[in-house]
Amino acid sequence: MKKLYPLLIAVLGIMVGVLGTLTFNAYTQKRNGLKVRNRDWSKLELVMDQISRNYVDTIDTEAVSEAAIVAALAKLDPHSVYMPPVELKDAETELAGNFDGIGIQFNVPNDTAIVLEVIPGGPSEKAGLRKGDRILKVDDKVIAGVEFPQDSMVRRMKGPAGTKVDITVGRGKEEILFEIKRGKIPVHCVDAFFMVNDTTGYIRLSKFSRNTYTECMNAGKELLAQGMKHLVFDLRDNTGGYLDEALLLSNMFLEKGQEIVYMQGLHREKKGFKADGTGILKDVRLTVVINESSASSSEIFAGAIQDNDRGIIVGRRSFGKGLVQEPVYFSDGSGIRLTVARFHTPSGRCIQKPIGEDYGMDIYKRYSDGEMYDADSIKVDSTLAFKTLSGRTVFGGGGIIPDIFVPVDTTRVTQFFIKIGQKATQMRYASAIFDKYGDTLSGIDDYAKLEAFFDRIDLPSDFREYAARTDGITATQKEWAETEKYLLPQIRGLIGRYSKLGENAYYKMYLSVDTTLRKAIGLD
Repeated sequence: MKKLYPLLIAVLGIMVGVLGTLTFNAYTQKRNGLKVRNRDWSKLELVMDQISRNYVDTIDTEAVSEAAIVAALAKLDPHSVYMPPVELKDAETELAGNFDGIGIQFNVPNDTAIVLEVIPGGPSEKAGLRKGDRILKVDDKVIAGVEFPQDSMVRRMKGPAGTKVDITVGRGKEEILFEIKRGKIPVHCVDAFFMVNDTTGYIRLSKFSRNTYTECMNAGKELLAQGMKHLVFDLRDNTGGYLDEALLLSNMFLEKGQEIVYMQGLHREKKGFKADGTGILKDVRLTVVINESSASSSEIFAGAIQDNDRGIIVGRRSFGKGLVQEPVYFSDGSGIRLTVARFHTPSGRCIQKPIGEDYGMDIYKRYSDGEMYDADSIKVDSTLAFKTLSGRTVFGGGGIIPDIFVPVDTTRVTQFFIKIGQKATQMRYASAIFDKYGDTLSGIDDYAKLEAFFDRIDLPSDFREYAARTDGITATQKEWAETEKYLLPQIRGLIGRYSKLGENAYYKMYLSVDTTLRKAIGLD
């Protein structure tokens, strides 16, 4: 038996080897039987088919398919994305220029929504809501004093036009129930426009929506009528939107035949867009303000103005998003936005910054590399030099580099300023002032009256007392001296929002301490 034992082991070893070979060969034969063609999607189709036919458990095919789509698009670039039905609808509503709702803008300075604006002619105005009302309930759901998420508040108030919603508000000591019939509500993209002085106008644009050209045209006409010779056009934090609106806006400022932008991709022939010379603001001196969050359509506009030597660009280097996305829609309401080309400014600069592993950390790197504080720290690729219409040198490599650099202002960062910012003390103080002086504030419709109102209140002492009493935040005399000149204009602007001047009051009051705007206007 002992003699047979080694032989038995040898035989078993041979059998295992044969079985292993047979298994491997069977696997190889099966694998080779599923032919994969290069440069097409056959492998993905085969994998999905094998999962469907052979996976051990029941499969949620929709979840697996969507995960595969997301993973595939993620391998392309950061801006080719898949959007489920709800997400796609929300994204398109934001840019569409209108939505179904009740027609208010509100803020949540503490844990209660306070109405900042009642849109004229909208359902809420017709029902009787007023600026300063505190929203307590939506239908039977209590949303005040319970840390209810702000996005959930919005969803409860929105709904199809024609449907009804009950809104219970607190007005003084009263609780009032309003039944409001929802309707189509316009979404404004011009946050503010006004005359800074006798000859300088200001427009702040928040997005490139379907209303952008119309709103900017109307604002421009009003400012021209008031004597505007110089326009400061503020595109800070404007992340873009529709290309055609950027083209129409650029056309307002450029001469006939001047190029606005061109785009080109592997499957898209070069296509350029030029001004037709009909713009109403061609003769107005122009200054465009941008920052690191100005992207896409904002960069198209800024690049067209810079390359045609039409105006001065002030601020910090823009984001660098120059990829063209086309929408593809599916019958289930979902869709993808697929990058099909790149945007180039008239001089030939590609707006898109390089895409690499640290793409998402680019803004953080700008801070850490010192670019936000010093123009000399901007990384310029000297091999990507281009010429403007008059022969000035501008550089590519991603984003629009301003003609006049304005660093991030760090002088106002005292501990007192940081603490009240964390608790939104300024905003809550503004609503408390409205509670006390609501009837007076609601009737103010010009800046002289608003300034006179502020003169009647000792804002420095009153705010410091409020911050200490409400939030337990105090400032030393030294801290207050360093903070006051920056803080008081912000507080004035926040209170001014409750007047008939609305957002215009906020931006005009804050202008005195906005270092970038002061540089753009020529005050510094």
